[in-house]
Amino acid sequence: MPEATLIADSDLMSRILQRDQSAFASLYDRYGALVFSLARHVLQDDGMAEEVVQDVFLKVWQQAVTWDEERGKLVSWLLTMTRYTAIDRLRKEQRRPLRNSSSIDSLYDLLPDSDSADENLHLDSTALRGMIAALPDEQQAMLQLAFFQGMSHSEIADKTNIPLGTVKTRLRLGVQRLRHMWQAEHPAEDENS
Repeated sequence: MPEATLIADSDLMSRILQRDQSAFASLYDRYGALVFSLARHVLQDDGMAEEVVQDVFLKVWQQAVTWDEERGKLVSWLLTMTRYTAIDRLRKEQRRPLRNSSSIDSLYDLLPDSDSADENLHLDSTALRGMIAALPDEQQAMLQLAFFQGMSHSEIADKTNIPLGTVKTRLRLGVQRLRHMWQAEHPAEDENS
């Protein structure tokens, strides 16, 4: 078994805080392909996705202290940072991603499967996918446009011809329902946060 899979994420991050370049390289080896896949999924452009990967890992090196193990898994932090960095890149380019599929499920195809380093992430993503599917269609649609296509509330209102207040309400209700469903399924995690 390679050394990178034996070292816990928290140990790698501790070593990165000490400016250990080999730990940084191990972290990149572990998550670089996943970060690239998500960036490419959002951007639909390999060159821009490579730039996002560089930006994300530069942020990790410079801002490793901002990750808090008690607030979430490292891979979740990396993927969130990747998504926001890719969306920022889209906004700078003033374009929207071209998608063959805008399905929420397609995002989860990018996550590691149960044979990978983080089996719990796969289980959590499967649970989250099921919870999103349980939402009313109008809330699913709003979440998809906002979180998976990076649209602002006003952009969603323009695209869907739905009043801005209704867009905000549907998003808020969808997020609240997801939070309640998640807390019901993961009560121990809720106590720690």
